[in-house]
Amino acid sequence: MSAQPAEEARSVAFIFPIFNEEANIDLLHATVDEVTRPLADRYEFSFVYVDDGSRDGSLAKLTALAEADPRVTVVELSRNHGHQLAVTAGLDLVDADATIVMDSDLQDPPRVALELIGKWEEGFDVVYAQRRSRQDSAFKKLTASGFYWFLRKMAAVDIPKNTGDFRLLDRKVVDELRKYRERDRFLRGLVSYVGFKQTAVLFDRDKRHAGVTGYPLGKMLRFAADGILGFSVTPLRMITRFGYLISLLSFLGVLYVVGVKIFAPETAVPGWAFITIAMFFLGGIQIIMLGVLGSYIGRTYSQVQNRPLYAIASVRTGPPDSAGPERDGRERAGADAGSAAR
Repeated sequence: MSAQPAEEARSVAFIFPIFNEEANIDLLHATVDEVTRPLADRYEFSFVYVDDGSRDGSLAKLTALAEADPRVTVVELSRNHGHQLAVTAGLDLVDADATIVMDSDLQDPPRVALELIGKWEEGFDVVYAQRRSRQDSAFKKLTASGFYWFLRKMAAVDIPKNTGDFRLLDRKVVDELRKYRERDRFLRGLVSYVGFKQTAVLFDRDKRHAGVTGYPLGKMLRFAADGILGFSVTPLRMITRFGYLISLLSFLGVLYVVGVKIFAPETAVPGWAFITIAMFFLGGIQIIMLGVLGSYIGRTYSQVQNRPLYAIASVRTGPPDSAGPERDGRERAGADAGSAAR
């Protein structure tokens, strides 16, 4: 009786966007390696680090990591393109049965990845890590809560509350996401938009291990705008509704003035204060409306330019004497970067 062939191990790839994370890289990789080691007999793990134009020693550390661990691939972007495009570059390059996207500041506990894999084995295509608690400042918690509330009210897709980009994606989901090439990306919205079978894993978010956040207030506001403008036309509808409201108030004001002139002309007080205030008020409203329209038009302009989403400087894979894999990785990355324009 012939022996049954052993089942081929399934592959799982991790994507880590890196921007000035020199102090976190060694601990991050050691922790992820330790967490995944008990599953090494069942899965083939690989680690894709995308350096998003770091200005510290992150790239040197990543290069040393790739030389020491053949499972590591380092993608060096030509400049800082932003967190969402760095993750996109990793998704374009990765080739695995499942992909886990995780931040590199260790606020996303690597141990939660095992729970994501467990849910994936149950048949879910997308497993997103949902924060049960977070060790952030009160201001950060307040703004995050307000953002998700506003997004759920405005967006055309259901984006789960208290979720980031920490999630597992099945191969077919990654393949689907590669078709979406908009520049102002909001990946968690795209993942909700494409659908498939999704579920959550609750976790407690840790403190940042070292360094400073890559999302200060200004970037957070732009990120929030990407989420709202990319998945909702509600602001445009609100402009129309607000215009109707202003027109109604103006019409009521005209009726009031005419009534005073006819029935109580002695109470009419001439003056320019009301007219001046009304002019400035309406002028401000018009400027705000033009700004909202300009945001949509600007996004359209950026998209129709049809430029690649990112540029790759190099791809490093495996130990230094394996020139072949590094060359093949560069060729593939270049092809993926070129396809970003399509």
